Amino acid sequence: MKIQATLTLMAATVLAGTALAEDWPMWGGKPSRNMVATAKNLPADIVIGEIDGESEEVDLAGSKNLFWAAKLGSQAYGNTTVANGKVYVGTNNESPRDPKQEGDRGILMCFDEKTGSFLWQLVIPKLGAGKVSDWEYVGLCSSPMIEGDRAWIVSNRGEVICLDTKGLSDGNDGPFKDEQKFSTVEGAEVVLGDQSADILWIFDMREELGIFPHNVSSCSPLVVGDVLYTATSNGVDWSHSNIPAPLAPALVALDKNTGKLLGEEISGVSERVLHASWSSPAFGKIGGKDMLVWGGGDGFAYGFDPKPVMDEEEGFPILKELWRYDCNPPSYRKKPDGEPVKYATFKGPSEVIATTIIAGDRVYAIIGQDPEHGDGVGRLNCIDATKTGDLSGKPLWTFDDLGRSISTPAVLGDLVVVAEYDGDLHCLDAKTGKQLWVYSTDSRVWSSPVIADGKIFLATEDGDVHILAADKEQKVLGKPNFGGPIYSTPVIANDVLYVATQTHLFAVGTKK
Repeated sequence: MKIQATLTLMAATVLAGTALAEDWPMWGGKPSRNMVATAKNLPADIVIGEIDGESEEVDLAGSKNLFWAAKLGSQAYGNTTVANGKVYVGTNNESPRDPKQEGDRGILMCFDEKTGSFLWQLVIPKLGAGKVSDWEYVGLCSSPMIEGDRAWIVSNRGEVICLDTKGLSDGNDGPFKDEQKFSTVEGAEVVLGDQSADILWIFDMREELGIFPHNVSSCSPLVVGDVLYTATSNGVDWSHSNIPAPLAPALVALDKNTGKLLGEEISGVSERVLHASWSSPAFGKIGGKDMLVWGGGDGFAYGFDPKPVMDEEEGFPILKELWRYDCNPPSYRKKPDGEPVKYATFKGPSEVIATTIIAGDRVYAIIGQDPEHGDGVGRLNCIDATKTGDLSGKPLWTFDDLGRSISTPAVLGDLVVVAEYDGDLHCLDAKTGKQLWVYSTDSRVWSSPVIADGKIFLATEDGDVHILAADKEQKVLGKPNFGGPIYSTPVIANDVLYVATQTHLFAVGTKK
């Protein structure tokens, strides 16, 4: 009995340790996209040290609780993912790792998780369409999805790309062999080597689906089983009123192994799109059934059966809609006299840019617009996703005392935290939507709040990471500054906090 008890205790200890050693292999950490991580001993007392003005190197000797720092480009909007000993982040090419490849590019960089040493990169040429479809110097905005030795991203050109996570260091795998041609721009030929990406397949959504990405392609793909789901970023053109591809799908399913198109939504999202369908899909069991959940560029949240089925009327496979919900109240869309409220005005309707998340049988969806449109009315919606049909006007609760948001909510137990672009962080009762407290960052917020180790981490445009207790009572624990604007979201993997500013990636943790 004594031996058995000892073995049980050892097993429990091992399992507990395993649970605490969590990768962050996709945007949101898990398919539910709920921004909550399992971690311990995450510090609130953080000093990054001085950044040399010329070399841009970080002085680790003057830092506190900083493991390593790596140089990125000049703009980094791609959220970090961490899996199997590697760290991935999207950026631009303004600090080229390959001196022969100067100029505007989208870049996916891969680093060693323990040391921060550079391993390899994917160099993606630009469309040449400027701000209309591939905004200059914005770089790569998609967060890679990692599973085993495979990575999937959506490029700045609207391509879904499957990569070997080892790069070309173990040879050129897969059917795709034109990496050199793919990355070469105007005769600036890429010399392939161990620090080059290994592309396995490419699905060009512009070519195959006829989409028109607005500003940039930004969705972070999701893999469940053998199926990859991604939004297409289909939207309006330069006029902001004309929709070039109203019949193109806003959400599609591909075979993760080959890139073959398996299905697409036919809910009419692109016909109603306000700006672009940028949001990333989520997946979970709701009411005991698998469900794909997504926020559209038309301002609706949707639930889909994740298994594509043949639609006899359309003659091609589709993602069957289970429910839809208008995340805008009627007053945001129409005036009392029935006249439409103009888009991009303060009181007008918004799309869903932040990721719509799953927590239990509930879905949380928040509306917002391109930050270039400024401030405006917002709304956080809590939806019973076990229902079917048009659920508009039938929420469990809504919270309207906040502005537009591009920040994904996070739900932990009875708490839901969400940030608005204006800079306020709200903590609500997840069951009722009642506000428990509000905290002002005094800065613009593009980032999403992340909860781990009993703490909330929220980054701002001023370069601060605000750290508060994940509690019903407001308690500020720290506010370290990272030396530059932060437009991506801090993530937590294996008890380490990763913060990407516009120019650097920092790995933070409690040093033993």
